[in-house]
Amino acid sequence: MKTLLKGKHLLRTADWSNEELETLFATAEKLKLETTLGIPHDDILRSKSLFMLFFEESTRTRNAFECGMTQLGGHANFLTPKATQVDHGETPKDTVEVLGRMGHGIGIRNTLVGGHEWMQAVAAHSSIPVYNMQCDVWHPTQALADMFTIREKFGKNLSGKKFVISWTSAGNYMRPLSMANSLVAIMTRFGLDVTLAHPEKFDILPEAVEMARENAKKNGTKFEIVHDMDEACNDADIIYAKGWGPIMHVGDDEKAGVEMINQNPGWVVDSRRMALAKESAIYMHCMPADRDIEVTSEVMDGPQSVLYDEAENRLHTIKALMALTMGNVGGQR
Repeated sequence: MKTLLKGKHLLRTADWSNEELETLFATAEKLKLETTLGIPHDDILRSKSLFMLFFEESTRTRNAFECGMTQLGGHANFLTPKATQVDHGETPKDTVEVLGRMGHGIGIRNTLVGGHEWMQAVAAHSSIPVYNMQCDVWHPTQALADMFTIREKFGKNLSGKKFVISWTSAGNYMRPLSMANSLVAIMTRFGLDVTLAHPEKFDILPEAVEMARENAKKNGTKFEIVHDMDEACNDADIIYAKGWGPIMHVGDDEKAGVEMINQNPGWVVDSRRMALAKESAIYMHCMPADRDIEVTSEVMDGPQSVLYDEAENRLHTIKALMALTMGNVGGQR
């Protein structure tokens, strides 16, 4: 168990070793059990403040951080670029230099093009831990909750289990690559055989693909890319279906991206596709899921769906993250 985590940033899960992540999962398990038993732990971050800078709206991420800080005894300050000087051009350095003298951690959600680079600039000048609440490239806190949920359902020994991350044809707007990137990068580290499924020209970040291949080779697991959803779902243990835009081909051209998405109908999780998987398979999604577009209501509300367990685990894993990196134990990294 690696306990010297105070002050450590989380911009992507690859920045944390397996030992560090195991510490986070163990902490999340303890905090979840205490919450279930009604045992308070509001002394862990008592009188500490977290800044939450959101460039766009959020449901699960914002409330997991905000409720988590309250349960740990601290306070979360909700910020937006418009309500700060960020919208007037204040630099990442100047913003975090000031906030770092007032609070104890900062989370940022910025899925706009260049969002990850902006977070990296903040982290480079920050004396307090910086958390990526989702950017255009990565979504580490969601990926941690997903991994934690899978371990709850299948145990820690995941060798031989097949994890599918499949594209879906949700065409009302272009979603970022951050979920698919994050999932292939982390799932190949913990014993899962990973299948990435998407139509042609819906490639994810090459860096994430390379991470997945290297992790699979190092850990004796499998990583494959297929372009057929039925093939991907066959004999799966976990089906995680989430749309994203053809950003590697069209950049931020929203109109062109939506047109390409709508040229690939039928990529949806329904009861037929769940039947291709193992009888014990689970369905996952980071939410919000487009009902009866990405996934049928029958599957979403069915016995194989773990959506709400997954959403709840955002709270527990985020509390563990903040407790370990903002708390008073463990010393400076």
